[in-house]
Amino acid sequence: MDGLRLELAHPLRSFRLELALEVSGEAVAIAGPSGAGKTSVLRTVAGLLRPERGRVALNGQVWLDTGNGVDVPPEERSVGYVFQDYALFPHLTVAENVGFAGRELVGALLERFGISHLARARPGELSGGERQRVALARALARRPKVLLLDEPTAALDAHTRAAVRLELRDLLHEVGIPTLLVTHDFEDAAALATRVGVLVDGRLVQLGEPGELVRAPADPFVASFTGGNLLPGAARPGELGLTEVVLEAGGIVYSTDEAAGRVGAVVQPWDVSVAREAPADSALNHVTAPITALVPAGNRVRVRVGPVTAEVTAASAERLGLRLGEVVVASFKATATRLVPLA
Repeated sequence: MDGLRLELAHPLRSFRLELALEVSGEAVAIAGPSGAGKTSVLRTVAGLLRPERGRVALNGQVWLDTGNGVDVPPEERSVGYVFQDYALFPHLTVAENVGFAGRELVGALLERFGISHLARARPGELSGGERQRVALARALARRPKVLLLDEPTAALDAHTRAAVRLELRDLLHEVGIPTLLVTHDFEDAAALATRVGVLVDGRLVQLGEPGELVRAPADPFVASFTGGNLLPGAARPGELGLTEVVLEAGGIVYSTDEAAGRVGAVVQPWDVSVAREAPADSALNHVTAPITALVPAGNRVRVRVGPVTAEVTAASAERLGLRLGEVVVASFKATATRLVPLA
């Protein structure tokens, strides 16, 4: 297969990192909590970490094979690496930073990233978004065949992050080379990558398209990581072919998934509606509780009702006159309720 092929096993502080992955001309995100081993994956591809056991190959060219004593040095691997803190040289200008990786494309890259007017500026004079553009330009100046991005938006403020995501997504589509990015933010992963692998304690617990992880999480961590509500309880057969889940927090919810024993009922916030009274519709699941949080998010509002977070339009929240402490009903359908096993 053309593209990047990676296998590695390496002991970290409290667990063992083990991973096998193939990346063609696409962006794949390795997402998960801090300390899961994500950056070690990038460092292995770049040649900055020699794992206990591993193999890295690009388009059939082997960069690393610990079993056969192959370990191509970092400078001979065709990799563009954007570090989390961007790692720009503070004493060099923007143009000199980009040119450090290759002078031929400096002018074109400065223009491509809209930073030609900053050519003589130094990193300390730049905003976070501008520094990121310089780091990306420097990475691409090498004409890399693989692009590595470490927490690409973590150093940006919330306002800048949204705009940069759009720019970066377009860029990754444009360059069309195997790209591996790591992030602790599922929104970043979903916006930038065609596939997302969730890494927990060195193990890839699920790999798939972002929508697949949301619709069918493989385990409780994936469910929570993708933003879903996770309601622990005990599952048993119910009426009409549904599964009945007696919640640990009290109450019963229903799901079309089949399950038995201890489970987590998972529902996404946008599948939850909020009303003053239980609606007379097809939603079988209702949680009645006081509102404990109201968080605006653009033109939507996240509403915490007991153990459930709903996401409603700002217009709906205003029409209902939602206030902290008021008792409301959060409702969601059995068809929108996934069940994942809990240990």
